[in-house]
Amino acid sequence: MKYFIGPMSKNVVDTIIEFCNETENNIGLIPSRRQIEWDGGYVNNWTTNGFAQYVKQKTNHILLQRDHSGPGQGKNDDDGLISIAHDCKSLDLIHIDPWKKYPKYKDGLLWTINLMTICDIANPNLKYEIGTEEAIRKFEVDELHKFICDLKEALKPSLFLKIKYLVIQSGTSLKGNTQTGQYDKERLIKMINLAKQYNFTSKEHNGDYIPVSTIKEKFELGLDAINIAPEFGLIETQTYLDNIKDKNTFNKFWEICYKSNKWVKWVNDDFNPNEQKEELIKICGHYVLSTFQFITEIKPCFPNIDNQIKNNIKNKLNLLYGY
Repeated sequence: MKYFIGPMSKNVVDTIIEFCNETENNIGLIPSRRQIEWDGGYVNNWTTNGFAQYVKQKTNHILLQRDHSGPGQGKNDDDGLISIAHDCKSLDLIHIDPWKKYPKYKDGLLWTINLMTICDIANPNLKYEIGTEEAIRKFEVDELHKFICDLKEALKPSLFLKIKYLVIQSGTSLKGNTQTGQYDKERLIKMINLAKQYNFTSKEHNGDYIPVSTIKEKFELGLDAINIAPEFGLIETQTYLDNIKDKNTFNKFWEICYKSNKWVKWVNDDFNPNEQKEELIKICGHYVLSTFQFITEIKPCFPNIDNQIKNNIKNKLNLLYGY
């Protein structure tokens, strides 16, 4: 399973289901807590359980993984325990990631141990991903190795063996709709070798807006899997932008995005939302697709757009898989 994709919208989810059923490829879906949560999220207003039921009724080619579970990763600052309790009931794999709220090594280690232990009690069949992406907390190879060793010492052997994926870092990071990372090939190789040493599957985050040739090179060097998320949201947003022909509809779309404030964390301080309207929509569009205002004021203007969106998403999948 090479690709793990963010369920940025219902169209993305439906297209991936169709693609997997048609090609018999296996893909992971990686909802963040803001996208899909126990009490609903911005993607189709799905709850964790409702989303899991929807996907599993339609295909057996998709693995469902919580991306970035843990404290401070939801829409409100919390300890993440309620969210994880629901994840344990519905999902196949959980990314244990306390590092956003607890970046200090000892704190992050302790939270990883405790969260894995809690999950294992709730559902002994779960598998895990450990570590975090570089944009949240940078790990050097030696420190990541120490983290693995400390987990191995602290966890009971049967639980340590349930760790399937190790997040490796080779310089990926995102700002707006841009890949801002500096690819470090030697670091990638060292991280991959570390994962192999412990029979972990190596996985990199933030694989968006990278040439397919670079992704293929990483796989050839031994990388096992990669996450891609916002790029699939942009495909849908761009499809709307390509079909908008009048200024009123464009400004209405911008206003919905602007008022959501979902764009704020993705831009620099010098970003001007009134002058960079299209860029704001591109950054923020997928966040508002399930809002009442978008569904009632924008979507009816384009009655057949879902088929076009799905074709565009499928074109990206075809590129990734070499079809």
